[in-house]
Amino acid sequence: MFGYYNRILTINLSTRIATIEPIADEVLTECFGGKGLATRLLLERNKPGVDPLSPDNHLIFATGSFCGGRLWGGSRYGVYTKSPLTGFYAESYSGGKVPEAIDSAGFDAIILSGRSESPTVLSITPEGVEFHDAGDLWGTDSITAEEQAVARFAPNSEGYRKPGAVSIGPAGENLVKFALIANDKWRCAGRTGAGAVMGAKLVKAIVFQGDRKREYFDPDGVAQYAREFASKNSQLPGVKGYKAMGTTMMVTLMNSVGAFPAKYWSQGSCEHSEQISGERFHKEHDVQPHACAKCFMACGRMATIKKGRHTGLKIEGPEYETIYSFGGLCMVDDMAEIAHLNDLCDRLGMDTITAGNLCGLAIEAKARGRIDFDIEYGNADQIATLVQMMSAREGIGEVLANGIIFASQLWDLEDIAVHVKGLEPAGYDPRTLKGMGLTFGTSPRGACHLRTTFYKPELSGLIPPEQIENKAEMLIDYEDRLNIFDTLVLCRFYRDMYTWEELETILSRVTGQSSDREDLLRVAKNIINMTRVFNLQEGLQVQDDRLPRRLTKEALPSGKSLSEDEMEYMLQDYYRLRGWSEAGIPGKG
Repeated sequence: MFGYYNRILTINLSTRIATIEPIADEVLTECFGGKGLATRLLLERNKPGVDPLSPDNHLIFATGSFCGGRLWGGSRYGVYTKSPLTGFYAESYSGGKVPEAIDSAGFDAIILSGRSESPTVLSITPEGVEFHDAGDLWGTDSITAEEQAVARFAPNSEGYRKPGAVSIGPAGENLVKFALIANDKWRCAGRTGAGAVMGAKLVKAIVFQGDRKREYFDPDGVAQYAREFASKNSQLPGVKGYKAMGTTMMVTLMNSVGAFPAKYWSQGSCEHSEQISGERFHKEHDVQPHACAKCFMACGRMATIKKGRHTGLKIEGPEYETIYSFGGLCMVDDMAEIAHLNDLCDRLGMDTITAGNLCGLAIEAKARGRIDFDIEYGNADQIATLVQMMSAREGIGEVLANGIIFASQLWDLEDIAVHVKGLEPAGYDPRTLKGMGLTFGTSPRGACHLRTTFYKPELSGLIPPEQIENKAEMLIDYEDRLNIFDTLVLCRFYRDMYTWEELETILSRVTGQSSDREDLLRVAKNIINMTRVFNLQEGLQVQDDRLPRRLTKEALPSGKSLSEDEMEYMLQDYYRLRGWSEAGIPGKG
């Protein structure tokens, strides 16, 4: 089928046997690849109730139809599995240049099952996979592992494109439940703990290289579309804003509207916001825009710290979510220190959102006399020590390495612990942006902002943030379209450019199939239902879609709040519009 490779590579790590399986066109017509294909494969191959860190849990990598060619925003890969952090559906995405290397191997999905006998690096090409001993790489940070894996194990056969690798750090090796998978040094498939699943399989890194490219139905039409798309969109104000400031610009905006979570979710703003703003960061340090492959937005921040004790530190970041988690929740008031914590998490291989949230919880635990550990708000050294302890599973780091549900229960802090399904929210307080409460509750992987990015319509005035009526209807439209994005593995920051109409146009040129809005909606709804079915078979209960007590029982200092009744209204409206029962079961509405 045009736009796909019609191939899956399945690797059994226990037996070291790999098979290349064909994918029928009918399957791709129904799920489009990416998230759709991976979710279908998880439902087919994962046994219900499987231990996420056991050999029987499958780890799936996938690129989409826009990767490796002329189209903008498609240099991304997705990774899918059962989360060791939440016990539910796991998906995570990363950009950079490595996705094009993954795509050049010529598979729509790559599935890892089983467990290696010893630390291993995989080298994947269009012909299959080779296994390499990685004993001497075990224990290295994620950046070193990535560099060494490419240098030592890329085949570099004639005609092959540039190689790339994904890797894990010590946190993944130690099965920290929010460990990430890294690529391009600082790009990360960060959320839900896929790095721990890779570590449990004793895979330190995977190198990808090949000479394959997706064949398009209308290659000239695709090329013309790409040229016109760039001409039409590359100078939009939003694009210029991301190129100038990246996601760091969100600090000032979110703080000004009272939705910037601070002092572990007790405040919607903080007094030191200007010190950790994008404006201050760009003024005091050397910060340059940096883009993934096939991107004119360049939202990444390639930064060199120019002052303070971390002078000379080079990093791509920090992004808004890292600034919120350490600068807001933990009250660190120096961007150089936040950059250092960002770099530390990246090298150790841990998600910065979860790590920052857990550090904030630990600060509260100390303040309330629940733990005996030297840590307080704003102390970057103490927070860095705790980050290292989490990665190594040392001391109270052992508790936090098991995630927020385990830690909050052990420390009797369930009343203040902020998470949904065991995953902490991103930096958008739902007591101010009420649609984000519905987003956090209904996301299959936990309190995720990316399934809808619904802060965008709430902040831009498309719907009032405090309104609850008709919010579910608008949110579903965003969620449906962005599920198509994840099926194509497209960057979220192109959401205003790839409208329903644009997706219809380009998909017909890529695949040759008629893909009108009705077709796209059918695929999106099917994917959403599949993820829901996956979670239900893993034990999801209707209460797992509710927000934590702190967010519905405790108002912000500004007086803004989101009540349980308001959340329930939006949730039942969402279920009804999805055709689900009052208990959130598909097909029983």
